Amino acid sequence: MIRPILRLLAIVAAISALASPAEGKTLVFCSEGNPETLNPQLAVTGTAMDAAHPIFNNLVQYRLGTTEIVPSLAESWTVSEDGRDYVFKLRRGVRFHSNALFTPTREFDARDVIFSLMRQWKSDHPYHATEGGGFAYFQDMGMADLLESVEAPDPYTVHIRLTRAEAPFLADLAMPFNSILSAEYADTLLATGRKELFDTQPIGTGPFMFASYRENVTIRYRVFPDYWRGRQPVDTLVFSITPTAAARLTKLKAGECHISAYPAPEDTAEIRADPRLELHRSEGVNIGYLAMNTTRPPFDDARVRRAINLAVDKATILSAVYPGTGVAATNPMPPTLWGYNRGIEPYPYDPEAARQLFTQAGITGGLTVDLWYPLVDRPYTPNGKRVAEMLQTDLGKLGIKLELKTDEWTAYRDRMQRGDFTLAIYGWAADIGDPDNFLHTLLGCLAARIGGNNIARWCDKDYNALVTEAKTTANRKRRIDLYDKAQEIFHREAPWVPIAHSIFMVATRKEVRGFQIDPLGYHVVENVDVAEDAKAR
Repeated sequence: MIRPILRLLAIVAAISALASPAEGKTLVFCSEGNPETLNPQLAVTGTAMDAAHPIFNNLVQYRLGTTEIVPSLAESWTVSEDGRDYVFKLRRGVRFHSNALFTPTREFDARDVIFSLMRQWKSDHPYHATEGGGFAYFQDMGMADLLESVEAPDPYTVHIRLTRAEAPFLADLAMPFNSILSAEYADTLLATGRKELFDTQPIGTGPFMFASYRENVTIRYRVFPDYWRGRQPVDTLVFSITPTAAARLTKLKAGECHISAYPAPEDTAEIRADPRLELHRSEGVNIGYLAMNTTRPPFDDARVRRAINLAVDKATILSAVYPGTGVAATNPMPPTLWGYNRGIEPYPYDPEAARQLFTQAGITGGLTVDLWYPLVDRPYTPNGKRVAEMLQTDLGKLGIKLELKTDEWTAYRDRMQRGDFTLAIYGWAADIGDPDNFLHTLLGCLAARIGGNNIARWCDKDYNALVTEAKTTANRKRRIDLYDKAQEIFHREAPWVPIAHSIFMVATRKEVRGFQIDPLGYHVVENVDVAEDAKAR
């Protein structure tokens, strides 16, 4: 489903005649892989969200470098006492991009907000069906059941009524899937029979306009001179797609890129020692884990899953793969986030106890099992292949023969969401600074569907009731109590082996100005400049 979209992106970019300017200042970001889409409503990876971010804005956003919610396309908002009614006052004077297919005749208003939500919500909406998969985030966040109505009392006011109170709702609106798209652009394409271009030739209100995409090579953007926050200091933005950390570092040192995603932990000393480079670090709000497909025997038995937890030597993995850049994980959320249950003791490394559990579960012979690992570097798993090899050694002591398998990132992600694996190395970097983004989004029953983010397909009714209730109360103490109990169930039922929480790192050249590391793990390039003597091109 994804490949045709990527091919169409390249074709449409070619006919759009949006060539980058021959002169002017260019900022080059060495990204780690191909985005599965450039429409944030369809994005399911940080790679795609990074790629979409320069093009779009949301009603609200995080203040750069923080998890504080601040106004964006909405200048202000009010919330009813019962937490069900949100009224947003929209910013005036915001313009949309244009391209060879579309020139806007009006500015941003309430119609665009309603379109952007209704398109994801209503199955009979003319833009609901897509070639790029469903609206995974919208579904996994429970938005379809949460929204009761979305109305516009006037062109610059939007009233959203919820079916229940939702504590993280404003934070949810700051997530990429709730970016605001152009309703007029959608109408124009529909009227001319070119609806399929809506998700491949993106139009937004952000600081940069989409120019072109070449799979495995580059994404190019042009500065949007009418950006409502003011023109950017660079004329062209380039995402140079560079899958390996070693190649990204080589490009960074050569001046072929200014900013580099996900430097390898073993390269941090070299980066620090180079006077031309700078290493930015932040405590990562993330987790890397081994998922067990709980719908496949024998991993439908909690005793087997607990045995796997006991058989994994996390200390050795941390030393080999995360040297000085990670901490061992115990719970399915990082200890940097409020609501973390510090009373839960981690599973010790105890192969003998693991073998005893296997015997109790009736497994006396060997097992042959597929283990999938990602090829691309992720903040939560900087070297998936090495982790897989170490797991192969650990689980071999239980008589489990692991067949290591992988695929390119887009296909890998698609496989995870289909549940087409037995064991898989995966992870998550937070979208919002709220436990809900881990405990409900990754492990709730709603997300255990095909296409959802609960790739272990684990659905525990007691656990689900706790994390669902926690969403509906604004009382943080009550939410913490609920999350404590939920984490205890997770620990007992063990659908994952939580492996590590990593430090989020970004490497830049010294001539980069204004870059701030994002605590949620995105690579934000808005307002970033480069000195005139920069070599990257």
